[in-house]
Amino acid sequence: MAVPSNVIKNQEPKTSFSLKDSKFLEHIELIAALFSGFLILLTWSLESHISESFYVTLHIIAFVIGGYAKAKEGITETIRTKRLNVEMLMIFAAIGSVIIGYWTEGAILIFIFALSGALETYSLNKSNKAISALMELQPEKATLIVNGHESPVPVSSLQIGDKILVRAGERIPADGKIVKGSSTVDESVITGESMPVNKLMKNEVYASTVALDGTLQVEITTKPTETLFQKIIDMVQNAQEEKSPSQLFIEKFEGTYVNVVLAAVAIMMFLPYLVFGWTLTESVYRALVLLVVASPCALVASITPATLSAISNAARKGVLFKGGVHVENLSHVKAIALDKTGTLTKGKPEVTDAHFKTDHGMDEVYITAAVGAIENESTHPLAQAITAYSRKQIEGKTEIEVQNMKNVSGNGVTAMIEGRKWEIGKPEFVGKEKAEAFLGGVASELAAQGKTVVFAKADEELVSVFALKDTIRQTTKEAIKQLKDKGIVPVMLTGDNERTAKAVAEEAGIDQYIANCLPEEKVEHIKALRSKYKNIAMVGDGINDAPALASANVGIAMGEGTDVALETADMVLMKNDLSRITNTVTLSSRLNRIVKQNVVFSLGVIVILILTNYMQILDLPLGVIGHEGSTILVILNGLRLLK
Repeated sequence: MAVPSNVIKNQEPKTSFSLKDSKFLEHIELIAALFSGFLILLTWSLESHISESFYVTLHIIAFVIGGYAKAKEGITETIRTKRLNVEMLMIFAAIGSVIIGYWTEGAILIFIFALSGALETYSLNKSNKAISALMELQPEKATLIVNGHESPVPVSSLQIGDKILVRAGERIPADGKIVKGSSTVDESVITGESMPVNKLMKNEVYASTVALDGTLQVEITTKPTETLFQKIIDMVQNAQEEKSPSQLFIEKFEGTYVNVVLAAVAIMMFLPYLVFGWTLTESVYRALVLLVVASPCALVASITPATLSAISNAARKGVLFKGGVHVENLSHVKAIALDKTGTLTKGKPEVTDAHFKTDHGMDEVYITAAVGAIENESTHPLAQAITAYSRKQIEGKTEIEVQNMKNVSGNGVTAMIEGRKWEIGKPEFVGKEKAEAFLGGVASELAAQGKTVVFAKADEELVSVFALKDTIRQTTKEAIKQLKDKGIVPVMLTGDNERTAKAVAEEAGIDQYIANCLPEEKVEHIKALRSKYKNIAMVGDGINDAPALASANVGIAMGEGTDVALETADMVLMKNDLSRITNTVTLSSRLNRIVKQNVVFSLGVIVILILTNYMQILDLPLGVIGHEGSTILVILNGLRLLK
């Protein structure tokens, strides 16, 4: 399904258009960078076997193919902002290396920057895909009711006060309130909870949720462009576009670095000639050497190879990162917010308890088989869980023929088996007083544990009660313990009620939890946690978690999660094992330690090369050896993270 046309129009510069463009640019820039690198390697390997003119020609082709995109970006940005940038510095450094006869060094500078540009476009494309995946969940058409007549209309044309028809199985097109009918509604796209909600007259419903088993007439209360679901899209987009303090610092550092280097080169060209009696040729030569040795090759190599090695290491263990910055950020995390459903828990209800009253001529096996056979004809998630439980318990030993099975929307089901009328559903459906007194009030005890209870009645007598719960994953308890041992504070965020949230938190070993969270509230809680702990991670799996994932310093998605969660997150646990987070935090700490080593070393080498060049000790060949040698050393140091 597609988003309403007016929403597409409003979002086009950042979604549909930029997604297509960035995908195209991603491939073009990557191919150009790799081909440029191939030409450099080819020229270097054939240097002694080809003519000088062919040698120069191959380098020029590598320059043009690899450097076109970044050169265009640098020149355009310089003209727009009237400020020089790192792209221009790399261009000047490459030209300087050519002037003094070092074509290969210049080509390598261009290759490194071309590759970084391709990765930058890839990151942008990933960001846009998250918005695109969200927008596809919005219905495009709605059934408008006017004077009793039904007519399909674009969702974008709906107005506040319009009445629409939503049939069972359809997505609700816009926010509104029910004016006729009732249905169980799957609100997982909004709340993230697997348990459907019973919706009756005057209850509110939200755009992109699904009416499961009943037909509804809904009166529109919100414009299609202002629905709760549209707000989720906006929050994801705004969070992804917000620059982190480290990004802002890097941008400022780049501008200062460019100005300092270019100013130093300009001074070096003339000051020694005018003040220290150097020849003009020597001054210009030293200035060009300075331009080459001051180029940030080693600084770039300090981070990129180490980061890629860490990403490869994590990938082998089932943890996928979408960028190096997220690997670096993970070790700084002081608290971690965890969604309940599908993250701490399996995301599907399971029967945890079953109690029977067998003084009506039916044993537990028969009751279980009968209830399972009836629920097998329903598509409700609770019915499916009970059916699965029944099949597991009886192992197909009993054949039951179900007749006249009927669904009572929002309450339960009725059916006939061997002349008996069966009713299965919530306490109010089978008789609230009888349900509360059944087997000494066992249902109240089960409900107090955060479980959902479903009763079965045969010929006016209650015969069983089933308790269902979304059970926690096997790895959850150990993962929470490991996080605490690392000094990371776990906090559970859930759209579920207080009682269920408390029960799950206690079972998982989590001390802090926040219940009844809608998506926009989760974002506010994430911001509050960031204010308290500075750096936090968010783990989730649903569409409703997307804004919070995007707002956290590090967003972590479960591998079985929705496409939107996977696209929005910075890190994905492909095996749905929360304990992998702790191991990856250790890897992140190693990465940051090695990056610091590399940065200090590379900056130290640059300072030494600049000083020795100024003192006329350093010749160009030694400068190249020092410059390229430091680059090789920091790369080798970074590759240690492959282990």
